[in-house]
Amino acid sequence: MTKPRATQIRTILITGLLFSAAAALRLSPSQAEEAPHVVPAPQADETAQAGGPEVAVLAGGCFWGVQGVFQHVKGVTSAVSGYAGGDRQHAQYEIVSTGTTGHAESVRVTFDPRQVSYGKILQIYFSVAHDPTELNRQGPDSGTQYRSQIFTTTPEQARIAAAYVRQLDGAHAFAAPIVTRIGTLKGFYPAEAYHQDFLTLHPDYPYIAINDIPKVEALQSLFPALYRPDPVLVAAK
Repeated sequence: MTKPRATQIRTILITGLLFSAAAALRLSPSQAEEAPHVVPAPQADETAQAGGPEVAVLAGGCFWGVQGVFQHVKGVTSAVSGYAGGDRQHAQYEIVSTGTTGHAESVRVTFDPRQVSYGKILQIYFSVAHDPTELNRQGPDSGTQYRSQIFTTTPEQARIAAAYVRQLDGAHAFAAPIVTRIGTLKGFYPAEAYHQDFLTLHPDYPYIAINDIPKVEALQSLFPALYRPDPVLVAAK
């Protein structure tokens, strides 16, 4: 079962209705939840330096959950849902949902590298934000727009990300090979307003409750020193 289309989401938000109970039952935890998977920290990481914030752009299935996870990470100053991999003209939910635009649902994570390193961002990404062994799908969603991809913003990020994937595959950290793509960010386009802060605003929405709340809980359990109970929200900016 895939995520509701934009018009359906708007209707839900306006009327205050949620999925029917029958629809929720079709998304059982065993089918939909990407279970957390503890992986070792990267052997190669950035050295914290005085300076401004850094940006990481990560795709790992539906951006609702990925955004929700990183909004609870200490040192993250912004996490915005959006589209990366395609062009500006096609960065619209209805078009991206066709899987023909080259875009992936992504999250732009702005963080203070003095508080949380890029390598630690990647460790959280691989451990709790998604399953990096699923090709062109994540949980109940399928299509290239739900692929696993790291969009790097600097040569240093590209080096660290590639080394980390080799490290995890070499250690057989997962039962299957990692399929995460690594590519240079060409552009990031924020998603529509109704997609922002979706996990925080709609925690009882069945898709969120089944697929994404467990990810935030796993973040708190596996990375307690980096967990912040109050998320940094787009709406607060």
